[in-house]
Amino acid sequence: MKNIVTIFLLISSIFSLKSQHRVAEKPRILISTDIGGTDPDDNQSMIHLLMYADKFNIEGLISSPSFGNGNKEEILKMIDLYEKDLPKLKKHSSDFPAPNYLRSVSKQGLHGNAPYIGYSKPTEGSEWIVKSARKKSSQPLWVLVWGGLEDVAQALHDAPDIKNKIKIYWIGGPNKKWSANSYSYIVKNFPDLWFIEVNSTYYSFFSKNDDPNILKSSEYYDKYIKGYGHMGKDFKNYYNGEVKMGDSPTLFYLMHGNPNDPTGESWGGSFEKINRSPYIIVDGTKGTSEDIAFCSLIEFRFKGPVLKESLTSTPFYMETIHKKDVQKWAGSYLGDGNYALKYIPKTAELLNYKFVSDIPELNGYNGTLNITNLFPGKENQTDIPLGNTWFSDKSDPKLFDGKFQGGKTISKWKNDILLDWAKRWEWLK
Repeated sequence: MKNIVTIFLLISSIFSLKSQHRVAEKPRILISTDIGGTDPDDNQSMIHLLMYADKFNIEGLISSPSFGNGNKEEILKMIDLYEKDLPKLKKHSSDFPAPNYLRSVSKQGLHGNAPYIGYSKPTEGSEWIVKSARKKSSQPLWVLVWGGLEDVAQALHDAPDIKNKIKIYWIGGPNKKWSANSYSYIVKNFPDLWFIEVNSTYYSFFSKNDDPNILKSSEYYDKYIKGYGHMGKDFKNYYNGEVKMGDSPTLFYLMHGNPNDPTGESWGGSFEKINRSPYIIVDGTKGTSEDIAFCSLIEFRFKGPVLKESLTSTPFYMETIHKKDVQKWAGSYLGDGNYALKYIPKTAELLNYKFVSDIPELNGYNGTLNITNLFPGKENQTDIPLGNTWFSDKSDPKLFDGKFQGGKTISKWKNDILLDWAKRWEWLK
């Protein structure tokens, strides 16, 4: 009997030891990126992802450029570099995925914006989102959005059953500006999604910071990357090697912290629940003098001539100035003499705008919007109610990093993130 008890205790001890050292299940992730577009920080973030690819189950790499000329070929180019460095990476982990597998899950999504309704037609990318989300798994699919929401909106439109199978972390800000129609569709039709909408926190990962104790983005390349691997050589092509990686907080979030609790501490920031998405309707002929929170959905409306057929071309544009460039935003004809345009300002500013059209009733109106620096800002009667699982940047003034709302919840981790990455660059020595 004594021997039986001893054997039982030994077996129990072995199982206990195994359970203590059990590795957590790798997160299932799908990346939607506008890589190859106007902002090369996506290339930097893709290099970071590939260097940590052993930590994730990568189920999709979708090219979804709502603005610019991004395409799947840019993803494939980055995988080619990864393939060259893979022998050195695999000396440290056997879990790095095969390059051909990564190529097989790289898909092309929509080029450009969705129309007023927020979706258009299925793409290779949107169909892959649906297919991935419907896989039988005990885990959710983390949809990490580095660009526009067009393919995510299309996937939800075509397969609303996936809404409870996905969790979304979206880098908003400028992406929200270009993706206003798709954002509007999602927030109005799927307010109960599990959604982290990050409009400003991520900026603090790469913003200028005078704290001498925080690693400088401009100095990191020379100290930790230069001369290391094919990906290291390529990194110099983006911002001359200065680290930006504005989309990488989506990955940081899953690397350190409890991703099921957005309000807790994590490398990818800390967030708070919001119960409404600000939505302001403006008479395009009169404008408004009301203060509007940055990243709010604004819809300009006009009455005009009743057309016999829906327009296939754009009936009017709104023009705004970004730095020295004129940006044009397409309006839509909704039928019955109704016209509308959705716009989302990305930052606090005095925004000057004017409308241009061959239709006299829509042409020549202009105005200024006062955009304020706190999201979601004051309540409006037209705001869109949200469910219990929608999160955004923390609004506590103490957590602002300069002008960036919630910024300190990520800037505090910058050294940890970059020094951890530096160890992996050493692998490519």
